[in-house]
Amino acid sequence: MSQEQHNQSVSSLLSPHPSPLIMPDKFHDECAVFGIFGHEEAANLTYLGLYALQHRGQEASGIVSGDGDQFFVQKGMGLVADIYDRSSLEKLPGHMAIGHNRYSTSGGNDLKNVQPLIVNFALGNLALAHNGNLINAQMLRNELEAYGAIFQSTSDSEVIIHLIAHSKANSPLARVMDALNRVRGAFSVVLMTDKGLIAARDPYGLRPLCLGRVRSSWVVASETCAFDLLDAEYVREIEPGELVVISDQGVDSHRPFPKADPAMCIFEYVYFARPDSRIYGANAVYATRKALGRQLAAESWVPADIVIPVPDSGVPAALGYAEGGGIQFETGLIRNHYVGRTFIEPEQSIRHFGVKVKLNAVSEVLRGKRVVVVDDSLVRGTTSRKIVKMIRQAGAKEVHMRISSPPIISPCFYGIDTPTKKELIASDHSGEEIRKYITADSLAYLSLDGMLKAAPGTPTQYCSACFTERYPIPFTRAEELQLGLFEPAP
Repeated sequence: MSQEQHNQSVSSLLSPHPSPLIMPDKFHDECAVFGIFGHEEAANLTYLGLYALQHRGQEASGIVSGDGDQFFVQKGMGLVADIYDRSSLEKLPGHMAIGHNRYSTSGGNDLKNVQPLIVNFALGNLALAHNGNLINAQMLRNELEAYGAIFQSTSDSEVIIHLIAHSKANSPLARVMDALNRVRGAFSVVLMTDKGLIAARDPYGLRPLCLGRVRSSWVVASETCAFDLLDAEYVREIEPGELVVISDQGVDSHRPFPKADPAMCIFEYVYFARPDSRIYGANAVYATRKALGRQLAAESWVPADIVIPVPDSGVPAALGYAEGGGIQFETGLIRNHYVGRTFIEPEQSIRHFGVKVKLNAVSEVLRGKRVVVVDDSLVRGTTSRKIVKMIRQAGAKEVHMRISSPPIISPCFYGIDTPTKKELIASDHSGEEIRKYITADSLAYLSLDGMLKAAPGTPTQYCSACFTERYPIPFTRAEELQLGLFEPAP
């Protein structure tokens, strides 16, 4: 096969999509949840918590507050800082609140899908914020609609609301437990009732959730970086399969779900979580990402003059690679942090515009150098190809691409918006084919064993399905069909 034919073969995997600025060559962030109970400025602190968690979802945001009798809501499309202002937060009184930042993993990009979702039913008011994805959502939705349920959104999170409303249990807590025992998949949820908050994490612990305190008030959040902004004390993570009730009586822990082996998402360490957060009860994510880089250097060292990261997510791993490989770290790519979600594209005469609007190569750093470029992941390969060409254009003598995670061969069904399997370049192309496509002098990924070795804890506690196609939650045949895991018989 000629180089041109090979490039066409790889490019054929990539379905048409907007410019890399709008549809970056990365897994998309999931969602963020936040809740606080017992604070006179609950809505204001929720706003700050969501601000700190902006990296987990940039499509939309919502806050619901409560005073024990009424719920109050503010929602909008866009970034946290653009949705809320002083006047909107003043419309959110009460001593408790929950909030949500959205990146849609199911359902469309529409205001009706923005969480928290709110209902008023026989046992009072209820609001829900959900991070994760339910693999049996469509089947449950079909069942509920057959019983007369009317859905207001296309989000799978609304299924939980309807399950709670249809439950025959005699208390809000019992109904929540009943509903969550019927769903399958990933959920880190925060619910608000007239009496307080309920926070729960699925038995596998797929998505993170942690518990903290602001003086006498309790807070829950997807990541601890939200606590840091509030000067909140980190207490502990909410454990896989745990449900906590937060009320005037304090925090009460329950274990209402069947026991399962933990399968926490390893990609939180690779890319999703903010580097200054601590997740899964371990040290800061930053330290783990540096360890991934050091392990990568141990496995795939190459003679070079400098190591540069693809900013910002590749910085810690690049520092680790530079330390582990004894090669000088430099900033060879500068990122524009003030890029919006949309822009007017020029004519195609400006090469690689979609990447250049976000990144620019520093020719003074790169000219005449053998360069190792470290990124956290490689999904479609389109952006990596443009980055390599940009670095060469800046005068680099050699360009060696290093990825601080293994090849991604499988989509995620647990709350990450990933491309389909056919769009994942590593799913049916060898490392050498990918190297040729991105035009690098060499390409190496971190091994699966190396990644798990560098991560805290034990290898068996993580879900690495996107790298292995071994999913921790067994699919039923109906779920496989629904999720497109196989083609139905004609």
